[in-house]
Amino acid sequence: RMVARSVQSIQRCPMVERLVLSDILKRVTQTGQMLGLMRSTGPDLLTLCNEIVSDRGEVSGLVTANEILDQFEVLDDTGQMEFFQEIAAEFGVDNEAVEQAVAKWAEITDERDGSLARAIHDASEPLSQELIRRINRAPGATARLVGMRAKLTKFTRDHPELRDLDRDFLHLFSSWFNRGFLEIQRITWTTSASILEKIIAYEAVHEISGWDDLRQRVASDDRRLFAFFHPAMPDDPLIFIEVAIMSEIATSIGEIITTDREGTDPEKASVAVFYSISNCQKGLRGISFGNFLIKQVVAELKSELPDLSVFVTLSPVPGLRRWLKEAPQDDPVLIGMEEIDRENPAPNQVASIAARYLTRARRKGGTAFDPVAHFHLGNGATLHAVHSEADTSAAGKKNSWGIMVNYLYDASKIEANHQAYANQGKIAAAPKVLTLAK
Repeated sequence: RMVARSVQSIQRCPMVERLVLSDILKRVTQTGQMLGLMRSTGPDLLTLCNEIVSDRGEVSGLVTANEILDQFEVLDDTGQMEFFQEIAAEFGVDNEAVEQAVAKWAEITDERDGSLARAIHDASEPLSQELIRRINRAPGATARLVGMRAKLTKFTRDHPELRDLDRDFLHLFSSWFNRGFLEIQRITWTTSASILEKIIAYEAVHEISGWDDLRQRVASDDRRLFAFFHPAMPDDPLIFIEVAIMSEIATSIGEIITTDREGTDPEKASVAVFYSISNCQKGLRGISFGNFLIKQVVAELKSELPDLSVFVTLSPVPGLRRWLKEAPQDDPVLIGMEEIDRENPAPNQVASIAARYLTRARRKGGTAFDPVAHFHLGNGATLHAVHSEADTSAAGKKNSWGIMVNYLYDASKIEANHQAYANQGKIAAAPKVLTLAK
């Protein structure tokens, strides 16, 4: 009973109490192991998975969940892929149960009770989702399941039979990691060393070269770094955003990340530049946190520095060079630009190519082809400016000949921009960008 109450209440408690209850569950699991519930030469993974979905015992369920995770994590890639294939094949939808539920629903021809539709819903849920839920009851299991899905995503491209299982993970994670559970923290130089080390490792846009580089990004008066955390993963950020407090809009990344720059008095600054957003967990791919984080950071900054009035990004254009190389000759976006050298266009052409790519290149659904553009435009931002030679790093040159762009978050236009993009595919861009695209 103690275990059951702990499991049910752990998500409702403040952080300190959650940690205490988590420790209790760990001790209960260890006790179960000492009592002999953990087998020295246990069944294979598939047998354990069948056991846990049929087992009603709380303590034995915790022990079995740990066994499943432990055994999975020592498998090589081939073993993990085979495990996923077995789960996908044997823990899918019970088609017979679905047929029976649908038949009962079809028998009623007048007013149908909502419970019949719910019965269809319940019957159509794959057993793999219940398996994942039960594994998640073990202390520390959430982070390990995120790691498990990260492994799964490596195989889905070449093994389409695993895509439904991946959707099961994504479906559950979308609930477990919704905005209501996320906690924002400002990362400073006094943050624990283990988290700071993860920030260095997870930075995906502008490499952090070491502790001195990190220090100027989190300890300088005119720099901020905010991250989202989940209660089940309190020492591992989900996503973080780096902010430069400036007197004017940045036009190159060098002026932001150079270590010998002149500082800006944050009390006199008017511009906040979001210059790096890094998703940290590959196992949470497909769950968007960035929109919530940007809005939350804007609120935090306005509260601390009320004179800030301009909120803008300095963003990469990661797919520009590859798109130009691979676009078909008759691509309408390239009309009037047939004479350009696709491998090495002239420097005075690159900004125009980028402006045209960002405002005209589309995916099949009508959204912006560039993923960074799609993210910010979908959030209601305006494509504000295009800058040549803004990122002279090797990666910047390789991806986009050094092009970077500003997306402006104007509170008075965000909602209208979002609706126009979502409903009509209309891209909000400043007049100077539209002129450049011509």
